[in-house]
This record gives sequence, structure tokens and C-alpha cells, in this order.
Amino acid sequence: MTHSYTPAFSRNDQSPLAKWFWTVDRGLLAAALTLMGLGVALSFASSPAAILADQSISDPFHYSWRMMVWASGGLVLMLTTSLLSPRGVRRIAVLGLLGAIVVMAALPFIGNEVKGAARWINLGPFSLQPSEFAKPSLIVFAAWMFSEAQKGQGVPGVSIAFGAWALTVGLLLIQPDIGQTLLITTTFMAVFFMAGVPLKWVAALGAAGAAGVVGLYFAFSHMRDRLSRFFSPETTDTHQIDRASEAIRAGGLVGRGVGEGVMKRHVPDLHTDFIYSVGAEEFGLVLSLTMIGLYAFIVLRGMRKAMKLNDSFEQTAAAGLFMLVGLQACINVAVNLNLIPTKGMTLPFISYGGSSMMAMGLTMGFALALTRRRPGAYEPGASLADRRRILP
Repeated sequence: MTHSYTPAFSRNDQSPLAKWFWTVDRGLLAAALTLMGLGVALSFASSPAAILADQSISDPFHYSWRMMVWASGGLVLMLTTSLLSPRGVRRIAVLGLLGAIVVMAALPFIGNEVKGAARWINLGPFSLQPSEFAKPSLIVFAAWMFSEAQKGQGVPGVSIAFGAWALTVGLLLIQPDIGQTLLITTTFMAVFFMAGVPLKWVAALGAAGAAGVVGLYFAFSHMRDRLSRFFSPETTDTHQIDRASEAIRAGGLVGRGVGEGVMKRHVPDLHTDFIYSVGAEEFGLVLSLTMIGLYAFIVLRGMRKAMKLNDSFEQTAAAGLFMLVGLQACINVAVNLNLIPTKGMTLPFISYGGSSMMAMGLTMGFALALTRRRPGAYEPGASLADRRRILP
């Protein structure tokens, strides 16, 4: 007796959900859902140790239950956003960017300061980090402005995009948040390059970026401290990153086993910035490579689909969003492996945090919406080299 697979929707079904099911990239969706599931699973491994730092919490799985709530919210946001048209993506991105800028501007007055940085606003029992939502919104908005500039209809798209970037970065530096500033700037410049900027501009912007990093080094003492700890670990306290490195080494190939990790008890931010080391200790290299493989799949498959899109806005916006996910994952993993100084950057879909999970759901939802198969979406269009002759 044989059984055949019956899809959830018939191809003749013309309902919005059926159209979404047959046009969305189900491979990318499955990879994002798998990462979300891993994030919830690892929260149960990290929550009992994380609450040791907060004696006011009695439930050992306090963070796990909250993680499930945030993952559910991120999932709903991702699926809802993936139903949008490219025009809908632009509208939501503009509203998201404006909202994030307004809240970020108010943070010096109403923000909750943690570890010397005012990046969050309290909303009852929860806190919101607006910069997380500014990232995908700015990338989509910038791609839109660059595409408008390509049309040659007098829209100063490049100037508007750089103005939005400068305002966002300025508000980030006030907090201060150097990690998010570098991430947003790198992704923004990549989108600018993919939109068709001449290569001589890339060199000029690269030189300006290097000068900016040097300026940040002299302007912010905590950046100098982090670089000093990284390059001269023997002269300062590196307890956190040392314990994370030990946890990764102790995991070996298959890990110590579920709940058997011991190094996590000595890492203060184990459920957020250092969740990768928790998973590596308990589940070993197998889980580490699985997570890295899922991120690589999302980035490579997503970029491949984005580069085949016909519309310049959809192409650059989708590529920028996938790059944003990949760069943030690379930064977090590199910090855990002690390859770069600590940045306070979450691991997408895995780290505990409501703002991070919801923003990643929005990011992936935008990307899925832009790469859906629509009539004419993947017809041959102008190449990247052709578009380089459009922008000044």
C-alpha cells in the first residue's frame, strides 16, 4: 500500500494563502523555522543558568517561556509580512524606519540605561530596542531610493538614502551602539554597491569607512577598552569570552549532552550574546555546523534568488536583507570564537530577546515577500554592470 503526498493547497486554488504557498520559497522558510526551533530549544538549556544572575526570578524556565512567546510573535510577523507585495514591503519599511527613528531620538530622555548604553525603552514587563527594527527598514528604504535614482526622473534618491543612513547612525552613536552602527553601515554600503555605484565610489567609501572606524576608536572609550581586551587579553579581565571559548572546546564533536553543560553557569550573557557557546558545549560541533549551515543556506540561496529578480528595487532590497542576516550571524559566531572583539550582537533567531526575534521575523518576512515568484519577477533584466552606468 503506497501513500502519496497531498499538498496543503491545490495549484488551482486562487485564494491568497494558496498563491502564497506556491510562490514563497519554502526552502528559505523551512531554514528560518528550523533556526527558530533551535532558538527555543537552546533557551531551555540556558534559562536555568541565566536566572542565577537574577535572584528575583524563581522559575528556572522563565526565559524559555518568554522565548516561546517571542518566537511565536516573530513567526506570525514573518508569515504575515511575507504575504505583502513589493509595494507593501516599501510602505511597511518606511513606517518602520520613521517609527524607529522617532523612538531612538527619544531614548536619551525616556530610555532605560543598561551597562552604560540607553538602547531600550520599557513597555511594561517588556523592553523594546528600536535599532533592531531600523536595520531591515533602512535597507529596504535605501534600496527603494537607489532604484528611484536609476530611473532618471529627478528624484534625489542617493541623497535621501544617505541622509536616512546618517540620521540612523547618528542616533545609534548617541546611545552608543558601535556594533549596530558598523553592521548597518556595512550592509548599507553593500546595497549601494549592488544598486550600481561605480567602483571608484566603492574605493572612496571604503577609505571614508576606515577613517570613520579610527574616529570611533578615539571618540568612544568603551570601544578602546574592547579592542584592548582583544589584542592584550593578559592585561585585563576577559572572563566572559574565556568561559565561552572553554565551553566550545569542551563540547567536542557531539557535546556533553542535554543539560550537561557547565561553562554556561559562568557566562553572564549566555542566553543572549553567547547562546552559540551554550549549544556548542552541550551538542558539540554537530550543532555548531548545523546552525552555520542553515545561515549559509539562507544567505546563498537568498542571494541567488535575489540576483535573478528583474526589478532593481526588489533585487537590491532582497540581497541586502539576506546579507544583513548573514553578517549579523557571522559577527556573533566570530565573537564566540574569539576572532573579533565583543560586539553585543545577537545570533539571529537563536538568541533570547524580543526585539531581536521580532526584527528578524520582519527581516525574513520582507526577504520572502520580495523573492516570491510573481509574473515577470524573474524575467531577464538589466545586469549589475548595465546599472553601474545609470548612477553618477
